Amino acid sequence: MKIFNKPDKSIWDELCKRPQLQTGFLESSVQNILARVKTSGDSALRELTLQFDKAQLTDFRVSQSEIDNAIDQTPIELKNAIEIAYKNIEKFHAAQKRELLKIETIPGVVCWRKTTAIEKIGIYIPGGSAPLFSTVLMLGIPAKLASCNDMILCTPPEKNGKINPAILFAAQLVGIKQIFKVGGAQAIAALAYGTESVPKVYKIFGPGNQFVTKAKQLVSMEGVAIDMPAGPSEVLVLADANANPSFIAADLLSQAEHGEDSKVVLVTSDQSALDRMLLEIENQVVKLPRREIAQKALANSQAVILDKEQAIEFVNLYAPEHLIINTNDCDELVEKITNAGSIFLGAYTPESAGDYASGTNHTLPTNGFAKSYGGVSLESFLKYITVQKISKEGIKNLGPTIEIMAEAEELKGHAEAVRIRY
Repeated sequence: MKIFNKPDKSIWDELCKRPQLQTGFLESSVQNILARVKTSGDSALRELTLQFDKAQLTDFRVSQSEIDNAIDQTPIELKNAIEIAYKNIEKFHAAQKRELLKIETIPGVVCWRKTTAIEKIGIYIPGGSAPLFSTVLMLGIPAKLASCNDMILCTPPEKNGKINPAILFAAQLVGIKQIFKVGGAQAIAALAYGTESVPKVYKIFGPGNQFVTKAKQLVSMEGVAIDMPAGPSEVLVLADANANPSFIAADLLSQAEHGEDSKVVLVTSDQSALDRMLLEIENQVVKLPRREIAQKALANSQAVILDKEQAIEFVNLYAPEHLIINTNDCDELVEKITNAGSIFLGAYTPESAGDYASGTNHTLPTNGFAKSYGGVSLESFLKYITVQKISKEGIKNLGPTIEIMAEAEELKGHAEAVRIRY
């Protein structure tokens, strides 16, 4: 990790930059994939799946027998853990339902919002060396609570053409019946445009690498909604001198092991505490099975020494996906945080809890987008349609106001639409 001791504010923006793929052809490569799938459908998916996933497929849809086999193959301990997580996530998201609230803004004028589910949603689940079956729960459960009609799940196959059993177990637990063996930017294209096999959806959810993120951003410019720009995972840990160095190291490494393009940041005001934490990172990283990935991520990461007030200012500028506040006064400091995807307070709240089973959603804005986006929630799967009903009394009460405003904007037809009702 690079160390910055009380860096001048003039370089803070530079410190807040996330690692990017060192390639100038990311956008053009993704545009090419999108165009191929849009034009050639399943044929392009077969070619791209062979090229990127090394799997030769004739049928992309996961069969019921594959799902049944996956259920049998999933260890009972893991099934039990997934079911506990399911209940916690469902409980937290079910509590987000709103009651219908009708407001009489003026006598005879009643306004409200009608809640409807987004009918067709796409769920992208990363696979590969870290198949994120937990994300199936995070996206499938609120979609189910929202009563989305069609849930389409895409996830990359292994070389043998199979899907990780835990992903399929979680999907059937949630009630997702349409599952397709398609990954990467080509999966986003399939969900956005539809192919002979994969249905077109109205909104796409799910994290991924920079190719997936870029694909989501590009299709959103064509009218397909997305949850948010959710790229490589990241964490910022704000710690004081009292924080247990082993806890801090473990929290940082839990994110660093996600991928080489993940970034972790440690902010503290105490140099001696920082030294202890860095030493603990060195001790722990060598024990990780994914240590090579974590070490490369650490090379792109940093530790920053700042006093408390500047530390809060830096955190809000950085706008981390995950923010851990491991300080004695964490309950006070959290009130000063304005930009973060999800916050974890105190010594005994690891970010891993939110990733899996505490109940909150782990699909969160990255790359500083927490300044303008929140994480996925029940409302992410809903739309609100405004409704109003005006009585004869109401139009008499409100009509003159509408007429005056319409006439001032020289929209006489608007005024007449009110006047004719008197």
